[in-house]
Amino acid sequence: MSTFILNEIRKGFYLDSVALMRLSRQIAASPGIAEAALMMGTPSNVAIMRNAGILKDGKTDAQGNDLVIAMRADSEAAARAALTEAEKELDKPKTQADGASAWRPRSIAAAVAGVDGLNLALISVPGDFAAAEARKALSRGLHVMMFSDNVSIEDERSLKEQARESGLLMMGPDCGTAVIGGAPLAFANRLKRGGVGIIGASGTGTQEVSCLISEAGEGISHAIGVGGRDLKKDIGGITTLMAIDALDQDSATERVVLISKPPHPDVAKVVIDRISKSPKPYTVCFIGADSADLPSNATFAPTLKAASEAALGRAIVNDGFDVKVEAKQLAPRKGASRIEGLYCGGTLCAEAQVILKAGGRQVASNAAIPGVPDFEHADAKGRERIIDLGADEYTKGKPHPMIDPSVRDDAIRAALKDPPIAVVLVDLVIGYGAHADPAGHLVETVADRGPDAPHIVASVCGTEQDPQVRSEQARRLRAAGIHVAPSNADACELALAIVNRT
Repeated sequence: MSTFILNEIRKGFYLDSVALMRLSRQIAASPGIAEAALMMGTPSNVAIMRNAGILKDGKTDAQGNDLVIAMRADSEAAARAALTEAEKELDKPKTQADGASAWRPRSIAAAVAGVDGLNLALISVPGDFAAAEARKALSRGLHVMMFSDNVSIEDERSLKEQARESGLLMMGPDCGTAVIGGAPLAFANRLKRGGVGIIGASGTGTQEVSCLISEAGEGISHAIGVGGRDLKKDIGGITTLMAIDALDQDSATERVVLISKPPHPDVAKVVIDRISKSPKPYTVCFIGADSADLPSNATFAPTLKAASEAALGRAIVNDGFDVKVEAKQLAPRKGASRIEGLYCGGTLCAEAQVILKAGGRQVASNAAIPGVPDFEHADAKGRERIIDLGADEYTKGKPHPMIDPSVRDDAIRAALKDPPIAVVLVDLVIGYGAHADPAGHLVETVADRGPDAPHIVASVCGTEQDPQVRSEQARRLRAAGIHVAPSNADACELALAIVNRT
C-alpha cells in the first residue's frame, strides 16, 4: 500500500504538551491515518518524528517555538482531510464557562500584569524552554509547578536554589500532580478537604494515597509535588525540605505523608533529621525500601496502602471485598502460573513489585525497585514482568497511557494470549487530565478474549467526586468480567492468592 507524508508548520504557535497529545490522538484516529503527531519543533521532538517516519525526507525547517503537524496516511486525500480537522481544532476560539472568549496572555509578565493576586505558575512547555519560563515566574514572586520534563539536573538545582532564596516552592520538573488549597493541578483528583498533608516525589503515588484517604472519609490539606529527582544527591531535597517547612506552618495540616522511591542516603539523612524537628506526626513511604531509621514522630510504611492506613490511624475497610473469598472463585487456568503487570502509574508499578516480591514471587521490571532486575537482564528470565507503560521508552512521541489508554492495548492483548500467564494486573487512573473513560476503553480492548483467558485484576485510582466517577468505572469493569480490587495493593494480593491456589 502506498503512503503519503504530510507536514505543516505553524510558526510561533504554542500549545502545551497535554493539549497536543490529546489532539494527536484524535487526528491519528482519523480515517486513513497510519500515524500522526502534533509537537513543538524542538530538536528532541524532531528526532522522535523522524524516527517515527512522519517527516518528509526526515527533516523539517521548524524551530523550537513552532508547531509541527506531521502525519503518514494511506493517501493524500486522507492526509488533507485530517489536516483540515487538525487546523479546525487549533483555530477554535477558547471560551470560558460563561461563553465569553477566554483571555490568553502570551507571557508570564502579561498574566501577572493582567490578573491581581496570582501566586502560582504551572509550566508545561517543551523542556528546552521550561527553565527560562520558570525563572520568569520565580522572579515575579510566583510559586512554580513544572509539569515539563527533559530539564537538565543543573537547571533544576539552579531553579530550586533561586526559589529557596525567594521563599517560593519550585515543584518539579516532571511534577505531574499537586493539590494546593483544594485545587487539583495537572493529573490530580477531586478530594475531600482535611488534615492530611502529602509531600510526593511521585505523581501516581500521591494520587493513590490521597484518593484512598479521601474515599475513607478523611481529607487532604495540600499535596505538594516535588519532582522525581528532588531526593537525588544532585538536588539534595531542596523542595522536600521547603514543603516540610510549609506544612509545619499550615494550621490545617495535622499529619503528613512523605512518598518517594528510596532517596540517596545522604539526602535521606537530612530529610529524616528535619522530620524529627517537626511538631507533626509523619508517615514515610520510601517505595522499594525495606525500612528506614526514623525518629519517634515518624512511622515507616512499605506500600501506598499502608501509608494511607498509617495516616488514617486505622485500617481501610473494604466493604464486600475479601481476598480469600474472591480467590476461591478464581482458579488459574490450567498450566498457567505467572502474573503480568501492565501499569500506567510508575509508583503503582513499584508498589506491585514490593508486594509480589514480599509474597515470594520473583519479579522483573523496566522500572525496577532495589533488588529487582530489569526485565531485559539475563536474571529476569522466568520472572513475573511488572511493566511501567508510562515510562519514556513507551511514550516517546505518544501520549501517556493515563491520557490515551490505547498505548497499552497491544501489551494487554499479547498477555491474554500468553499460555503461562494466569493473571493480568492493570491500573486505571482517573481524575483531571486523565482519559474520560478508561474502563470503557479497557472493556472494549479485551472484549474478544476467550473463556480460557487469564483473569484480569484491576484497581481504580480515583474518587467518587472525579469526573469519571470511581464507582461507575468499577461497575463497568465488573460487568465485563474484570475483577476489581479496592486498591492497587489489594489487586496485587488477589493476584497472589489466585496463582498460589493449589
